[in-house]
Amino acid sequence: MNNINYNVEMEKIIEKNKKEGLKPKLLMQVCCAPCSTAVMYRIKDDFDIDMFYYNPMIYPRSELDKRTKQVEILASRMGLDGKIIVPENNIADFANIAKKRRELPEGGKACYDCYKLRLEEAAKYAGENGYDYFCTTLSISPYKNSKWINQIGKALEENYGVKYLYSDFKKRNGYKISIDLSKQYDLYRQSYCGCIFSYKEMQEHKKNINQEGTDN
Repeated sequence: MNNINYNVEMEKIIEKNKKEGLKPKLLMQVCCAPCSTAVMYRIKDDFDIDMFYYNPMIYPRSELDKRTKQVEILASRMGLDGKIIVPENNIADFANIAKKRRELPEGGKACYDCYKLRLEEAAKYAGENGYDYFCTTLSISPYKNSKWINQIGKALEENYGVKYLYSDFKKRNGYKISIDLSKQYDLYRQSYCGCIFSYKEMQEHKKNINQEGTDN
């Protein structure tokens, strides 16, 4: 299937569940609090949602702890009732992907593997704990490949026996809404994706900007 509108597919699923009087149990892999704002705001009335914070690539550890805390702050300020599940985030899980990412820019094959790492852990947990669906907030970002994310999710659905919720949360101004809501809830917005390589790229970008400012 090519050129799928994943946002429309999600809306079809939600409408079908409403007609059947269902409010399914959903495990949402969350990448960070700011991205989660618009996602949770949009579908919190359609699913019973637990947030699954599995992002073992985040560097340094203090950044991981900070982002985890921000998810808890978001849940409190938004009045979300679901659980926040934080499995072990062992950076060793990212080791094989890191070897590829060292040589590739953000958005390349290593990022595909990073999506899969996180989605597979969510699918496994969802299948083992009786969830009806699993999903991720990753597609809210204009820098993330929604086609890859949904293709991975669909394949994992078949492997783990739990339905994947098609989605493209950047649609309907999702990313802009996430920025506005992050300001409303006074959340920390990180300036890099999370891994050590994106951290170094961010640092280099800042250095170049500062250098340009010095030269002018």
